[in-house]
Amino acid sequence: MLAGAALATLAAPVAAQQQEESNQTRQVLGRILDVILGPGEQDRKDGTDAERPTVAPLTMDQVLADPRRDEDRARDQFRHPAQTLSFFRVEPGQTVVDYMPAGGWYTRVLVPYLGSEGLYIGLTPDPAAADSERFENYVSQLPGRFREAAPGWSLTGAPMAVYGSQDLPEELNGQVDRVLIFREMHNLLRSGAMYTELTRIRGLLKPDGMVGIVQHRAKENAPADYTLGANGYLRESDVVGLMRVHGFELVDSSAINANYRDSANHPKGVWELPPTLGTKREELREIGESDRMTLLFRKR
Repeated sequence: MLAGAALATLAAPVAAQQQEESNQTRQVLGRILDVILGPGEQDRKDGTDAERPTVAPLTMDQVLADPRRDEDRARDQFRHPAQTLSFFRVEPGQTVVDYMPAGGWYTRVLVPYLGSEGLYIGLTPDPAAADSERFENYVSQLPGRFREAAPGWSLTGAPMAVYGSQDLPEELNGQVDRVLIFREMHNLLRSGAMYTELTRIRGLLKPDGMVGIVQHRAKENAPADYTLGANGYLRESDVVGLMRVHGFELVDSSAINANYRDSANHPKGVWELPPTLGTKREELREIGESDRMTLLFRKR
């Protein structure tokens, strides 16, 4: 009995500290939601804030089987969303940044999976960081396109927001669990925006926050001229090196998204392969989508 009492005495401060940390996390999330969604999103009655309705996160199997993904599902065999997000240690309730979410393919997985206790943030590059007028014009339109398209997806789960990196609320700094970059590292490299964007991404992450990267993979002996971004392919060793000098350490790598049938030396770049088939060569359809590295980094 004495041992039990001693254990209870020792456990009490730990439990109190955990409860305090949980309360602090909820307070921070509440302030972030006020910034992102506006205080009007929190129904106010008699001067008090009503809690947001809780929507339980779906299992990954439920998410992937949802009819709202009917048009997306054909690419699951190449993108492996369940395995990829598991490898990136994405869990319900987290705050996750989806970098350059484009048409929302991963948005339609992440929002219901994170659940109402999580937070989904689409992030696009700062147009002013690009050294290409074409890229600047392109990325400046991305937040507006996302906001216009998102209501049509009828998603439930995590609150959603989208920002250009130049407009990020200060309240988000140090509050993000994961940043996911799907097949966009080549665009950061060729646009000249990499330093600005990775620096801001690092600032968003919690001390133990992580970055998950999926990227078209060039052969390690590929010529430098082929791997500067314009062809979509980068060498894995170069991506690891670029992340390291921007303040991240490699945690793990995976062959989840590998496709060794891809020669990764197409004259017109990765866009010769499905789904684009840019050169209309039907024989390339049999290869499938590109060979891809899957890398997990931790903020250091």
